[in-house]
Amino acid sequence: MALIARLEIPRTGFTVSADFTVESGKVLALMGPSGAGKSSIVHTLAGVEKLGGGLIELDGTVLADARTHVPPHLRKIGLLGQDPHLFPHLDAAKNIAFGARAGGLESRAATAEASAWLERLGLSEIARHRPGALSGGQRQRIALARALAARPRLLLIDEPFASLDVEAAADMRLLVREQLARTGISAVIVSHAAVDTQELADDLLVIERGAATHQGPTAQVFANPATRFMRAVIATLPAGAPPELKEATDGA
Repeated sequence: MALIARLEIPRTGFTVSADFTVESGKVLALMGPSGAGKSSIVHTLAGVEKLGGGLIELDGTVLADARTHVPPHLRKIGLLGQDPHLFPHLDAAKNIAFGARAGGLESRAATAEASAWLERLGLSEIARHRPGALSGGQRQRIALARALAARPRLLLIDEPFASLDVEAAADMRLLVREQLARTGISAVIVSHAAVDTQELADDLLVIERGAATHQGPTAQVFANPATRFMRAVIATLPAGAPPELKEATDGA
C-alpha cells in the first residue's frame, strides 16, 4: 500500500523530474525555491496537470502513465492548499458533510460524520457559521476536516500554513500531525518552512529547478545540506532544533 511516482513534467525552460515512493501512513515533504516545480508535482499527482512521462501508482492502481489518465475526482486523493476553497454558501458543518458524501457516505451518515469532526476539532460552536464569518485558522481546520472526511487514500498539502499567523500555523501543524496519525493516511506536503518539514515529514525531497538535489529521511537530509538553498533552510530552524542540524549550517 504505497504511492509510487516516477514523474516527468515539462515546464517552461526545464523539465521536473522526480522519482519517489511514499509508504502507507508516511509523510513526504517537498521543499525547494519558488518556481522549482513543487506545485507541479502536487497538481500532477492530483490529476489537475497531466503527466508528461513516467508513472503514478497508488495502492496498486495506475493513475497515470503513457496510456492512462484517471481524472481527479476518481483518484481518491485529497488536496489542501493555501486557499481552503470552502463553499461560501454552505456553513462549516455542510462543507465537511460535502467531503463525507464525496467519500461515499449517505446524507444522514455524512451529517453525523461532520458533527464528529467538528467535535474532534473543538469547533462545534461554529457548525452553522459560513466561511466568511470564520478566521483563517478556522477555515483551514474546516478544509482539513472536509478533505479527511472524504477518506482519501493520499492527502496532498500545498503550503496551507503560509497565510496563517505563527500561533495558528503551529496549531495547524499539530492538528495535521495528529489526524494523519489517527487516520493512517499517507501525505505529501509542500512547504518553504523548515519547521513544517521537521515536525511533519518522515522523508524529504528537495527540488531545485526541476531536479532532485536532496532525497532521504528528513533528519538525514537536514544533517547533510549540499546546496545553498538547504543551508538557508536549516538556518531558519528554531532554537530547539537538534544540535547536529544547526551545526550543519554553522559549519557550512
